[in-house]
Amino acid sequence: MGRHRTGHAPDEVRDPLFGGGIRASNGQLKHEGAGVRTGLLSMVRELPGLIAVTVRLARKAAPRQLLAVVVAESVSAVATVVTLLSTYRVLVPLMTGEPSAERLRSAVPALLVMAAAAAAGSLARAAGRAAVSRLGPTVERLAYTRLLALAADAELSALESPDFHNLLEAARQGTRAARVVITQAAQLLSGLSTLVAVGAVLGVLHPLLLPLLLATVVPKGWSAVRSARARFASAKRHMELGRQLDVLSGLLTGREVATEVRAHGAGAFLLRHYDRLSAQAEAEQGRLGREEARLGLAGDAASGAAAVLTYLTLGLLLVSGTIPLAVAGAVVIAIRTAKASLLSLVMSTNQVYEQGLYVLEWERACEEAGRHRMSSGPVPLPAGPVEIRADALTFAYPGQSRLALDRVDVLIRPGEIVAFVGANGSGKSTMAKLLSGLYLPTAGQVSWGGVPIERLRRREVFDSVALVAQDFARWPATAHVNVTLGRPEDAGDRERLWRASVASGSDAVVAALPDGWETLLAREFMGGTELSGGQWQRIGLGRAWFRDAPVVVFDEPTSALDPRAEIEIFEQVAGLATAGRTVILVTHRLASVSRADRIYVFDAGRVVEHGRHAELMRADGPYASMYRLQAAQYTIV
Repeated sequence: MGRHRTGHAPDEVRDPLFGGGIRASNGQLKHEGAGVRTGLLSMVRELPGLIAVTVRLARKAAPRQLLAVVVAESVSAVATVVTLLSTYRVLVPLMTGEPSAERLRSAVPALLVMAAAAAAGSLARAAGRAAVSRLGPTVERLAYTRLLALAADAELSALESPDFHNLLEAARQGTRAARVVITQAAQLLSGLSTLVAVGAVLGVLHPLLLPLLLATVVPKGWSAVRSARARFASAKRHMELGRQLDVLSGLLTGREVATEVRAHGAGAFLLRHYDRLSAQAEAEQGRLGREEARLGLAGDAASGAAAVLTYLTLGLLLVSGTIPLAVAGAVVIAIRTAKASLLSLVMSTNQVYEQGLYVLEWERACEEAGRHRMSSGPVPLPAGPVEIRADALTFAYPGQSRLALDRVDVLIRPGEIVAFVGANGSGKSTMAKLLSGLYLPTAGQVSWGGVPIERLRRREVFDSVALVAQDFARWPATAHVNVTLGRPEDAGDRERLWRASVASGSDAVVAALPDGWETLLAREFMGGTELSGGQWQRIGLGRAWFRDAPVVVFDEPTSALDPRAEIEIFEQVAGLATAGRTVILVTHRLASVSRADRIYVFDAGRVVEHGRHAELMRADGPYASMYRLQAAQYTIV
């Protein structure tokens, strides 16, 4: 087997089952491994800005915990300085002359200070960890809540944009990354403060000791960085294999394709590929282990050589009388402390840099979502039933050059049933969404009561519409929630629920459920129940009736119902118009629109004819042709 592609090089071998492989989206992998691919100087330049974004979030989310972290790390750094200097003070009397009780007593004050400093440092680090454990989840929650609120309030057209979706995907990673950044930034601050503290102490003891510290810790840092690079390259390969193995195990155990797996004897085929990919995953883990062992050995060798050089230098300084023995002892302890902090510092720096880039994506997505916030005018919606018009209405979906609607004129008077008919992709559903205010026109105008929709308060327009879309939501919640979600503030109105369920036929669906209205309609969860397409359509229709809005939009509302149920539903729709509501009916079943007050026939984004059923049949145009074609399907020869 060859390796999976991580780019588009022509010489790379494709997987025999998955082709180019199953990988995470660009949004998820956009900055993966950036911390081990970027030069040190570039990383150092960009780190403050990356951390600042998360710190601003933390300051808003939990300012006390943030302050506690900063204070704790500051106290810890001071405690490290005091501990090392006290160590030197303890060693001075112990390493000068012959041991005696008097020398031991003279070391006690410094020993007490050292113990107190060590205890203070330990308490500060514990307090810092506790504050970070509370701060991290709070920052993640605040970041995700803000992103969700902005995304939910964005124009629907923005969600149609692939670029905006990719940005949101990276931003979701950014909300999780914010937690990692704040945690690792605390580790980085701890490691950095310890190194600075150690360097300051060594600089005080003797100027030559600071270069010795660098000579000892740099090889360890190099080894840590190289190991991180190796782990990243291996993790990316192992991640691809893991996704492919997950797909195969899902196919072997899932119910979606279980029938074909058995009928076509595909189980053995899938198992062979599972074994093949599992063997590759095992080989990759072994290769990584050998690589890390090699790098660790090289790092230990370089660090050991530097340590030998350091101790030789210390010996020469001791022999020449440049430094006393107590200083040498303190230096050894300081170097050991610095080595431990350096490894933590290197790993934290990589993590903060890599995850910080995702946090920047989160910030950029929030700004972009803010720019796409649903616009709303200052004019309140006129009271009572209003006339809805479209004049020269033109619309194109984001990123598409083809017009979905091209200079369309439509008139809908209060209390009318108006039907939009035509082939799939003719623009009739798009027209209904524009009239409902879900999209704003690219050109032309939609008006309610003579006021352009851009000048109306959009929320009031939405509140006046009950929409049963062809792809209506199937909420993973109870039957009660599924029907009442359109007016959650009235969910407790049992009489309203009863009327809506009877009108839509959802009462019969609910009566057959094990827990009635409290039945969970999501089979993927324990205790959940699965509904058929027709049953779901009844629930969706019940939601529209419960909403009780003056304008009702039915977009293919009966596609999953049998003919008898379809006739019943359209009788109910006609009753809505009789009660004064405006009904917009989008369908390709022409037998159901003959009672409409006006029929608009769409073709390629344009209205090619309109009128009442009888008028259109007499005109013998596209509508009459489609009507006769559908009627012929039910004619018995």
